[in-house]
Amino acid sequence: MNDVTRILSAIEQGDEQAAGQLLPLVYDELRKLAARRLAREAPGQTLQPTGLVHEAYVRLVDGEPDRAWNGRGHFFAAAAEAMRRILVENARRKRRLKHGGARRRVELDEAALAADGPPAEELLAVEAALDRLAGEDPQAAELVKLHYFAGLTIEQAAELLGVSPRKAYRIWAYARAWLFRSLGGEAPDGG
Repeated sequence: MNDVTRILSAIEQGDEQAAGQLLPLVYDELRKLAARRLAREAPGQTLQPTGLVHEAYVRLVDGEPDRAWNGRGHFFAAAAEAMRRILVENARRKRRLKHGGARRRVELDEAALAADGPPAEELLAVEAALDRLAGEDPQAAELVKLHYFAGLTIEQAAELLGVSPRKAYRIWAYARAWLFRSLGGEAPDGG
């Protein structure tokens, strides 16, 4: 049993000091995961990787004390899901009239001028499509979250889902086609 798994087990048992021991062990990996996730966002994103890591960590460790962790892979998959939810919540918050509603922030640099449409709208459309896919095929939706949002390879996601890599590739092909149709012809990146 590695250190992360041991500490996750201690957190499950109610050891209040274990959460403080976990962050230094997983921080670098969580920061890389957050940076990869934020790199997919359009220019103008106000969240930074450090802030995203801290918010996700608080939700994971403090938010659900009864949560059972099935090891290191499960923890990182849950962290990726928490980061995805934080970004979706942030996109919804920015859409509210109180925060500018339909107005878009325009940066005076070429990268922002080249952006294709509002990033919040795209993220929310993918979120809605993913929710519909989860209603139809929860395993396919989970694979999309692990591969596309968490940045895991198909093989790593297959291991977490308990399926063979071959089956995971079939599920991925199906999920991409399903999302492509659902989003009106705009397939998610990733491969």
